Amino acid sequence: MSAGQLAASRHWDGEFVVYNNLSGDTHLLGADAMLVLRRLQQGEADTAALLAALHEGAEAPAAATRAAPAAELEAMLDDLRRLALIDTAPC
Repeated sequence: MSAGQLAASRHWDGEFVVYNNLSGDTHLLGADAMLVLRRLQQGEADTAALLAALHEGAEAPAAATRAAPAAELEAMLDDLRRLALIDTAPC
């Protein structure tokens, strides 16, 4: 996430409405995408850490019923980048 960015959210039935205070945009996210976004709000994470978070979160009531495979996670991260909800950290 960018410095100063806050992503306020509300949820209903496994879907999340997220407001990005920097862009003024509102987005609809699924449970897995929201779980990834919340994990990244805590700090940087690599693919393995995000997959682990998805696997752990699959047991939680608000999470999707299965963890996303790596290719699905990469697509999800691309979507979150495109929506300006996350940034890519330099290597």
